Amino acid sequence: MQQTSGSTISAPKSSSDIVFACTNCSASFVVDSAAAGMTLNCQKCGNPTTVPHPALETAVETPAKSSELQHQLKENESQRTEITGYINQLSIQLHRWQLRLQTLKERQEKLQSELAALGGPNAK
Repeated sequence: MQQTSGSTISAPKSSSDIVFACTNCSASFVVDSAAAGMTLNCQKCGNPTTVPHPALETAVETPAKSSELQHQLKENESQRTEITGYINQLSIQLHRWQLRLQTLKERQEKLQSELAALGGPNAK
């Protein structure tokens, strides 16, 4: 959308174009980057709307995006820490069960040897 003699002309979007919405009616427009900062009349509602500067929008989006990514990284690290804690707890519990199983095996061998010494029917 370029302003020429009070009227506007729409053109296909190129890489140097700015895509923006009317501040009054939210109609979508594409203008050449040279129009950044200009105030144009909206084709839909007729109210004046200012073409934004793409560099300013990027500058505003970058800190917001960076902040969001930092938040996601923090959340990810928190979840990793929590899961690592669960794994450590379960590893400790597994070790305890292995020790208990070893103790029970040793007890079984001791009882079987005592039974064998007595000449019991289930002696090996």
